[in-house]
Amino acid sequence: MTLAPVFATRLNSFKTRPELFWAQPTPKPTTLDLLDRVASVPGLTQVDFNYPDHFDRCTPLELAAALRERQLTLNGLAMRYYTDPAFDQGAFSNPDPAVREKAIQLTCEGIDALVAMGGDLLTIWLGQDGFDYAFHVDYNQVWELELDGIRRVAQYNPNVRISIEYKPNEPRAYSILSDAGRTLLALRELNLPNLGVTLDFAHVIYANEVPAAVAALVNRYSRLFGVHLNDGYGKRDDGLMVGSVHPMQTLELLYTLRQIGYDQAIYFDTFPDAIGIDPVAECALNIDVVRRMLALLDRVDEAQMQRLLDKQDVIQAQRLIQMLLLS
Repeated sequence: MTLAPVFATRLNSFKTRPELFWAQPTPKPTTLDLLDRVASVPGLTQVDFNYPDHFDRCTPLELAAALRERQLTLNGLAMRYYTDPAFDQGAFSNPDPAVREKAIQLTCEGIDALVAMGGDLLTIWLGQDGFDYAFHVDYNQVWELELDGIRRVAQYNPNVRISIEYKPNEPRAYSILSDAGRTLLALRELNLPNLGVTLDFAHVIYANEVPAAVAALVNRYSRLFGVHLNDGYGKRDDGLMVGSVHPMQTLELLYTLRQIGYDQAIYFDTFPDAIGIDPVAECALNIDVVRRMLALLDRVDEAQMQRLLDKQDVIQAQRLIQMLLLS
């Protein structure tokens, strides 16, 4: 099997080190400014926008035109629930029905913007939905509220894929959808064909999960709509460069994506802005690393590897991969 991905990126990464790109940098580059910088990365062809953040000065149609002018395409939109301080206590799970309704309506507006741009993938990260203390929430109630919100936005336009990006915590101490198991349980209960999962490598690592195993599980019980590649040390959402901490697990994930026939974008959710490194060079390196890993996997005898996996012959399987890595 082959995996020939297109590459997408987190737009906000390109705010950092403005002096490296703009002759007269502004303290707050616009969405169009950021698109100019993204377009300078060799091999990067797709972009995700945050809704509503990146639409404050441009309409969906204007952003769609801006993508075409820069020879970029839309991967999808990602919802962000921090425009209203009330969302700090939750979006879909907020104790105030009016705030819950506002979050749902904001998401439906995001779906409308996505469709106007010709897209069909909306990623939802519900980081505000959770709890922080013992005796803080009624666990059954917040689960029902969470699922009701997801159900309503998924049913709003069945032609749009709604992808849930889970995360253990942050900003809440505990997220309602904190790991693969809970997320798949929620999607199975909802049982809607346009719902799926976004696998974020760093989120998976610090949920104490194995990325390749999660990809296989999602493929078995749901739909894998997105893959966010990055890396981290497993204590928080570090957003480090691809393969910089867990190269073997990254390689195994790419191998598994080939096996399950994943054909969506590889999205780089990294944070060069955290330490002020050149985002263009960082993104270009991420692309190069993924391509080199895929080229290495081209040299793996898949039939031989499958025989070793069937026998759980870890020594010979490791020998096969390690000899390629170290050759």
